[in-house]
Amino acid sequence: MNRSAAVIGWGKSGQGAAGALLARDWSVRAYASRATDSLSFDDVAGVPVHVEEDANALSAAVIDARPDLVVVSPGIPAHHPIFSACEQAGIDLWGEVELAWRLQEEGPHAGRPWLTVTGTNGKTTTVGMLGQILRASGVKAEEVGNIGTPITRAIDSDAEVFAVELSSFQLHTARTVRPLASVCLNVDADHLDWHGSVEAYAADKARVYENTVRACVYPAADRRVEAMVENADVVEGARAIGLTLGAPSVSQFGIVEGLLVDRAFVDDRARHALALAHVSDLSEAFGPHPSPAVLSDALAAAAMARAYGVEPEAVEAGLRSFRPAGHRRAVVARAADLTWIDDSKATNAHAARASLSGLPPRSAIWIVGGDAKGQDFTELISQVEPVLRGVVVIGADRRALVAALASGAPGVPVVEVDGHQDWMFSVVNEAVALSRPGDTVVLAPACASWDQFDNYGQRGDVFAEAVHRLAAQWGSAGGDE
Repeated sequence: MNRSAAVIGWGKSGQGAAGALLARDWSVRAYASRATDSLSFDDVAGVPVHVEEDANALSAAVIDARPDLVVVSPGIPAHHPIFSACEQAGIDLWGEVELAWRLQEEGPHAGRPWLTVTGTNGKTTTVGMLGQILRASGVKAEEVGNIGTPITRAIDSDAEVFAVELSSFQLHTARTVRPLASVCLNVDADHLDWHGSVEAYAADKARVYENTVRACVYPAADRRVEAMVENADVVEGARAIGLTLGAPSVSQFGIVEGLLVDRAFVDDRARHALALAHVSDLSEAFGPHPSPAVLSDALAAAAMARAYGVEPEAVEAGLRSFRPAGHRRAVVARAADLTWIDDSKATNAHAARASLSGLPPRSAIWIVGGDAKGQDFTELISQVEPVLRGVVVIGADRRALVAALASGAPGVPVVEVDGHQDWMFSVVNEAVALSRPGDTVVLAPACASWDQFDNYGQRGDVFAEAVHRLAAQWGSAGGDE
């Protein structure tokens, strides 16, 4: 008799889960809060979709159907009534990540290692670096999860290892996943509408370390994340591996005289460290002054890859060949004697601070603004003020940012650009006017893009196009890096 599943949420993740179940002869019915004709995968075209806007009514419909399993997509919030309804009815409820792990372990790829990465910021960059390092070592590696490819679509591939990006949403329903190595890069208040509190958000992030087999990687200076490692229920023998931007202690990765070094996975770690790569290996992707956030991401990727067993040469080759995903601290051009960085993905204060951090004093022209989402920028501006040479403020409503800059960075020149025709070209020209040769122009808006764009990607594309036009005028190299 076929087993039956109810999949809640009919986006990319829900359809991916449905396809994996159908391939294993499950009968599947989908439930969604609104109708959609959009299909990400052709193999789920015949799945019936029950549409019900009211969350309680949707939950009741699911329970009435008596499925053997309920699979929730990451967008279904933790307070949705389906969670308590399934518990009361005695029906298993899994998320897509839990489903993917269980299906993998039931099939021919059982035992394939997962290297899991979470954090408020830096996940995609770290997973991308990790994938490049793994491939440089000669193994078949695939980046999956929150990075774009639903992991339920990848479990039947011939990949030897997965670099898995996990959001707090996905971790909320993960229970039996046993990662070979795991890392939480950082934790800052985010997605509180979904989780309900800062504590609940952090608790879900901490789940990345549960059941880890070999290495729990963590930023050594972050006591909150270190406590997650200490409190995690891991496999006997799993080690805590710290990351530091300084010289590493035993069982840490760190930086010594411009070298990324491993003092964890070496024979005599009490007395020796192993050089893996140069900081300069990151300069093509991130400019001549990679931020501390980028360096931390690189150390995390290196530690995860070394936990898997790659040779040092693969770390260097992977980091050197890595290019960030679109709009994430990406060097888009070197033009007008300046380095131009697109970090349109920096949609909150934490990400913008990370983007600017590490630049030399008074060397940054900061492009900032957009839909502020009610944020207070006072602390952010006080933290980044030392690196600022000038600021270009964008957005439909610039008043809060301009006031915060006047208060927190009174000596820094500020230019506002309104939404006139071709205004982004005005932005890049104003940036040039504020700069000196050798400076770095950083689009790190600290805000959402919805007031002027469809999404942060469109904002970054418009910025890059304006920079390339500027480069053509100056006769500088302006191609994508």
